[in-house]
Amino acid sequence: MTPQSNFMILAPVNPQREGELRHLLASMNDAPGRVRADNGLIPFGKFDGLHFARFVILDDQTLDDVGLHNGEPVPIYPLYLAFIGDIDGDADAFLEELVTLAANGLRSIFSCCADFTADTDLAGWLRQHGTPPVAAYVNWPGRTVRRVREEAALRIALESFVDGSSSTLRGMSPREIHSKLRRFINAEKSAGRITLSGDDSTPPAWRIRNVLHLVGVPLLLLLALPLLIVIAPIVLVRLRQLEKTDPELTWRVNPAHSDGLARLEDHDVTNQFTAMGSLKPGVVRLLTVIGVLGTVDYAARHIVRPGRLGRIRTIHFARWVFLDRRKRMVFFSNYDGTVDSYMDDFINKTGFGLNAVFSNGIGYPRTNWLVRDGCADEQKYKEFLRRHTLPTQVWYKAYPGLTAIDLERNGRIRQGLESSSMGEQETREWIALL
Repeated sequence: MTPQSNFMILAPVNPQREGELRHLLASMNDAPGRVRADNGLIPFGKFDGLHFARFVILDDQTLDDVGLHNGEPVPIYPLYLAFIGDIDGDADAFLEELVTLAANGLRSIFSCCADFTADTDLAGWLRQHGTPPVAAYVNWPGRTVRRVREEAALRIALESFVDGSSSTLRGMSPREIHSKLRRFINAEKSAGRITLSGDDSTPPAWRIRNVLHLVGVPLLLLLALPLLIVIAPIVLVRLRQLEKTDPELTWRVNPAHSDGLARLEDHDVTNQFTAMGSLKPGVVRLLTVIGVLGTVDYAARHIVRPGRLGRIRTIHFARWVFLDRRKRMVFFSNYDGTVDSYMDDFINKTGFGLNAVFSNGIGYPRTNWLVRDGCADEQKYKEFLRRHTLPTQVWYKAYPGLTAIDLERNGRIRQGLESSSMGEQETREWIALL
């Protein structure tokens, strides 16, 4: 299995060159929200293991809320440029490939950042500005870009054959149809028109790290249990006090901001999402969000079924990242459907988890014991989320037109095709996938 990983390069923008940076990023698109995979700066299409990538300027428009919440002057933060990607294999190896194939484009873009000069060691600078997530989610570990594309081509070939042979197949039993389709695909493979690559072996280092994480996190919690038993009630009581007294800053979203976001959305079956905000001050809120996101990260790696974040099946990749010494947080995801359906999914399918994470952010609708209420006030939640959503200047997807459910179905089609031991009912269900 080839595991997936991610990278995020974060750097402050030189204020005098912000306009130039925005112009450069726009030049990578055919139109807002529509990147050219072969653009002259970062030719995303040349990187076989790159699932998703984006450049986004982290320009938080809700900082006034911090002053209103804390009763203090509005904080001043740098304007950041974030370059993030979700990839097959090792992130360091990918960045080396990136430097090899797109050094000039990377230099043009990052020269607009505050600490990048003409003689900067590009590879070293990228490593220095790498920013890890506090939690991350992969829809289907081990499913590579190559596999996605091969299985999509397999489904198209099978459906085309079935459509052209419907009269012949109509009188056959499910098992006879399955055998005929197997013979057809074997012939296509022999002719070089279809490729179905096998899985690569799992890197031993990744397997060791994963086992250590699987065992180590519960072990650390067990060792800390006596302390947690003492601290947890205090934290919960204080958290409830904060919930009752923290200001609820649920403003309406600026229509111009919402319209600007909409121009970047719905150009494909999948959309990008970037949301940014400030955390509520204090140790209790920080401990809460670290604990919740630690649980999310552990569950995503070891517990949840592939293809599902809770009951949500539409998210390809997601991550949560702390900024500015854990005073702010940014959330990135790639999801299927419209933003309204995305928000509804979270409300209806994992509202408690949504509350547990985002109620620690300034402006979130008031919660009750962390997991209750909050996003149950649908209108307030949607206004909050839209206000904190940022426009993404450049966004790339390696397999346009395919949803996460399509990818799962295509995988099941391949699995069934390669199986020689399916029963009658299983074969019927497999044919129904076509």
